[in-house]
Amino acid sequence: MSDLTVAPHERGVIRLFALDMRPEEAKFLREPGAAAQALGVERLDSEQVDIFPVSDLEDLGLYGYLNEGCGVSRDQLDRDALDAIEGWVMSVRSAAFEGRAVTLKPDPRVRLIDLFTEEATNWAGGAIDTESAKPFSAPQTMPDEESPRRIGSAILALAILLVIGGVLWLIL
Repeated sequence: MSDLTVAPHERGVIRLFALDMRPEEAKFLREPGAAAQALGVERLDSEQVDIFPVSDLEDLGLYGYLNEGCGVSRDQLDRDALDAIEGWVMSVRSAAFEGRAVTLKPDPRVRLIDLFTEEATNWAGGAIDTESAKPFSAPQTMPDEESPRRIGSAILALAILLVIGGVLWLIL
């Protein structure tokens, strides 16, 4: 499997591409369907694709964008290599492929820099030993059932009296 092959239901992978093209052409890739065409695929979820000039990241840089913005661990990133990248880039997350298996056939001006994996959330947790976490540990109180019934009955009686009064007023 190559870096340009997307497995079905792939998750947590970010592919970073350098866009060796004029700024106008790179901006055009933001248009619907243009990024998919540049990568040689049928369609992409444009919400999962970022296209921008590296200079827009200012002090954050690609290193910060990937680490802080995308959740890529520091051990996957080479700050010097990322700082050397200039011009426009395209970041494509796995979700852009909508769970489909595809093989990317990018335009020659779209060059894969690298792929990165997002840190996965560790959902494992230990047992909670506090008293409040035990089933039925909340105080058991009996609801006061008469108050809501009395209020509801009073509102219903008032509504009926208003209807009767309105009908009598119309008759007289």
